[in-house]
Amino acid sequence: MDFPILTMLIVVPAFGAALLAVLPKRRPEFIKLTAILASSITGALSVWLLASFDRADPGFQFVSKHPWIEPWGISWHLGVDGISLFLVVLTGVLFPLAIAGIDPHARAGTEKAYYAWLLIMQTGVIGSFVSLDLFLFFVFFELVLVPMYLLIGGWGYENRVYAATKFFLFTMLGSAFLLVSIVATAVIGGNDLGTGITFDLVLLAEEANFAASTGRWLFFGVAIAFAVKVPIFPVHTWLPDAHTQAPTAGSVVLAGVMLKLGTYGFVRFGLYLFPEASYWSRHLWLTLAVIGITYGAIVATMQKDLKRLVAYSSIAHLGFIVLGTFAFTTQSITGATMQMVNHGVSTGALFLLVGMIYERRKTRQIAELGGIQSVAPMFAAVFMVVMLSSIAVPGLNGFVGEFLVLIGSFQTARWYTVIAATGVILAALYLLWAYQRVFHGEPDEANKTFREIRLREFAVLAPFVVVIVFTGIYPKPMLERIEPAVERLVAHVEDNSDFVEPQPVLFGSDAPDDEAP
Repeated sequence: MDFPILTMLIVVPAFGAALLAVLPKRRPEFIKLTAILASSITGALSVWLLASFDRADPGFQFVSKHPWIEPWGISWHLGVDGISLFLVVLTGVLFPLAIAGIDPHARAGTEKAYYAWLLIMQTGVIGSFVSLDLFLFFVFFELVLVPMYLLIGGWGYENRVYAATKFFLFTMLGSAFLLVSIVATAVIGGNDLGTGITFDLVLLAEEANFAASTGRWLFFGVAIAFAVKVPIFPVHTWLPDAHTQAPTAGSVVLAGVMLKLGTYGFVRFGLYLFPEASYWSRHLWLTLAVIGITYGAIVATMQKDLKRLVAYSSIAHLGFIVLGTFAFTTQSITGATMQMVNHGVSTGALFLLVGMIYERRKTRQIAELGGIQSVAPMFAAVFMVVMLSSIAVPGLNGFVGEFLVLIGSFQTARWYTVIAATGVILAALYLLWAYQRVFHGEPDEANKTFREIRLREFAVLAPFVVVIVFTGIYPKPMLERIEPAVERLVAHVEDNSDFVEPQPVLFGSDAPDDEAP
């Protein structure tokens, strides 16, 4: 394809944000329409990208490479493979749904800035997923930070300044390590290759030969940034506050795509760029993943605020993605990649639904809700489907990815997987409990007037439900595009580390038991 589709995916939302800057404030509905149009065009381009993607090609496709800052070895280098493909599509589709789904609850008259920051964030997220130049990735990775900080601090709830500041400090700390590590990688790798400084990810990953100790130090620099972004225990404490205080659209895109910059970063810049260091440090990440799964699930059961409960559930679900990534098998990494998308769909929809509850009742306290199913059965039905997908019920999208993670991880990390499996049970516990408290029983006077789902809301939520059900019943279109790229990645790890992938097995006596925590 000669059309620079990846560049256009970055340019269109950025142009939309610039266009919003010159529109008059007097017409807020026109401002929102412009934001929806720009993000929807981006979504349409991402769907076109999906339709044009060659599922048999495991390498990078739609590659665009042009010199940018030649003396420093920096180029405009973009590409997408099966690992990043669905994350790009998710980003393209999720933003227009988040923008259309619910209006900002505060600061009337500031709609221009609100929607512009969302579009800039879409630019940064897509740019991060398609960048094949380390410096370019860092630019887009940092670009995401500013709009998220301003969305929380400007349009959040009562403790928004505290949450925004905490988010900013945590992510900036991680970014400092990321910048140092990226620059050092470009210098050291370029010297090894004899090319001078180069930020070319593919060249550094495929051709550069880092000494073991050097690679480990460089890996930990990028890993700290990605651990904060996921976030992994114990650098997770910014997330519940950020989710609770963020406006609904901010929570949707934060959970849906922004957190995936961390999990994607581990796959692309950990396993691909530093395979030996990733394998050498695997027990650390597996341990933290399992702690995050159990900790997030246990703390979620104690929450009284529905939005905060969903936030802690994210910590648990993201732990499964990290577990699958550092189990290193084709099954586990395929499941982890698929689960990045599934989590974005399911948890993004949950945050949207919680925002709709708050819009109607002006509270998220579980104790103040109840009996909603009797007055808004359609709303309750949609919430139930999304909740069951988050539990990973068979037949819905969450089951496929989580099952692949557990089956694949059991081959190389048996006891980690056994412990992590308790998180599945706990997820059912806290989500079913929350659903029972919020939707069952007799409604009190305040809840008797709870409004049924509206046509606009149903139109926004319908794509989530369709994807949840379709992917759960027929995951083949996703798997056949993801798996070739994962197989290529696992082969790369095998060639550059001591890892040897075992033959796929089910839970049986052939699974190794020497990978104990």
